[in-house]
Amino acid sequence: MPDIVLISDPRVLAIEVRECGEALVDLRGSVRVDHRRADAAGAFAHARAGVAGRLTEAQRLLPAGFELLMIEAFRPPELQRRLFDGYAGELRRACPEWTVDEVHRAASRWVAPVENAPHTAGAAVDLTLCSSDGVELDLGCPEAATPEESAGACYMDATNIGGEARAHREILRAAMTGAGFVNYPTEWWHWSYGDRYWAFVRGRPAARYGPVAGP
Repeated sequence: MPDIVLISDPRVLAIEVRECGEALVDLRGSVRVDHRRADAAGAFAHARAGVAGRLTEAQRLLPAGFELLMIEAFRPPELQRRLFDGYAGELRRACPEWTVDEVHRAASRWVAPVENAPHTAGAAVDLTLCSSDGVELDLGCPEAATPEESAGACYMDATNIGGEARAHREILRAAMTGAGFVNYPTEWWHWSYGDRYWAFVRGRPAARYGPVAGP
């Protein structure tokens, strides 16, 4: 696999945020939503209006018989911090010889540091594909599997997955990139628009979305 720029990279952190003030909107009703990570307030199903519109476009670009299955969009900062700190703690215990910087960098393969997290800006969606009757399709490893749990199969371009899973990933990639999203290459399920990572990948001078309080 080619070298991957992680979301914790200083070049990504250096991207300016020019907040456009766009509202968070509820994705339920416009795309199929899974409730495995639902919260009581329904924040998980909200994203910026520009993200919502592009999800609708991505759904339109899918072949007949395929649907997006949205799992999580907006994530409160306190949850983001808890996820990052929890995974970083696992890595420290597994690799006590690593420096603080090495742990921080490795943790950012799977969860973004809170200061630069697309989910807290309402700019990212974690999703997969399902059939038109709602049956989740094989994309090579479970959504949200860590690099350790999946032996690296969580990486978008992983080679240790079957042909059907690879075909499904390519279908997802074509629809999402066609609608303007960028993928975080260590997580096949993570797609964003308007955040710093999107701006870095697309060569834009600034991000459109910064952290928001929630819906």
